[in-house]
Order: sequence, then C-alpha cells, then structure tokens
Amino acid sequence: MRNFYAVIFSISILLLLLLKPTNIMAQLIADSSANISYNNEIGLHNSLFVKKLAMKRILEKYNSPLKDEVDSFISACQKYDLDCFLLPSISGLESTFGKFILPASHNPFGWGGGYIMFGNWGEGIEAVAKGLRNNYINKGALDIYQIGRIYSESPTWSPRILYFMNEFNKEEQNILLFSSKNRVY
Repeated sequence: MRNFYAVIFSISILLLLLLKPTNIMAQLIADSSANISYNNEIGLHNSLFVKKLAMKRILEKYNSPLKDEVDSFISACQKYDLDCFLLPSISGLESTFGKFILPASHNPFGWGGGYIMFGNWGEGIEAVAKGLRNNYINKGALDIYQIGRIYSESPTWSPRILYFMNEFNKEEQNILLFSSKNRVY
C-alpha cells in the first residue's frame, strides 16, 4: 500500500510541475517572422487591386453585365493612361452599366450613338479607351468637362459622369479605410 501512495504522490508532483504556468519565449523567438503585412505588389494596399475591388463592388451593386470585365477596364486604363473609373462611369451614364444597349452590341458607352457593334465587352472597352486617348485627350480635351463637350450634346453629361466617378472613388476610399483599420502586422 505504501508503494501505491508513493506512486500517486509522484504522479501528483509530476502533474503539478507540468501544469505549472511558466513564461513562454515564443514571442521573442517568433517576433520578426510572425509579422504579416499587406503592402506594395502583393497586398490590399496595391492601388490597382483596390481599384479593381472598388470597381467590382460598384458594378455588382448595379447588377451590371460588366462585373466580370474589371480586368479589361484596368488593362485599358493602364494602356491608354486614363483614370480607371472613367470608362465604367461612362457606361453607368450611357447604358446603366451595360444593362440597356442594342442587343449584342457590347457597347455600353453610347459610342457612335450606341450603334457601333463590338464583338465582346473587352473589345468595346479597348476601342473606347483608345478613342478617348487618341481623339479626345491627345487633342486637348484634358478634363471631364472638355471631354463632355465633344462626347455628348448634353450640358449635364460631365457632372453625371463625375457622379459615377465619385461613387467609385468613395468605394475605393471605404476599402482603404476598412483595410487600414484591420491591417495585420
């Protein structure tokens, strides 16, 4: 019986030693390798990534058939050095983001009075971006108001384009604000 109590006592001491709280050095060891930061080319603060996300959210909000063309918009704005929200904003005004167009025209911009037909959305985005760069901006129309005087007969075209551009910009700012408050370091 004496051996039984000795074993129980030994196990109790062993459990107390094993379960006793101790300082852990993991923080010191893992400190530098445990940092996670979303920045530059790979993270949430990459400006094109944020623009793409903002654009996608707004196009989804309007249930736009253009919601899967975000990469085409971004590619065109980079290639032709345009504000990335200009083309989707024009589509917002001219066709409610591609919802009201001539059937199969893929022309959400009202380009050519809306009668020019494109083979697909990407082709239309590319053509209009190129047209804006070559026929408007390169010829001196440097802001929305100057572009609007050529693009449309309506004197309210430019302010309405700015309305949509501001909507995209606000969404972009909301994403940046949310991500900065929830950033992981």
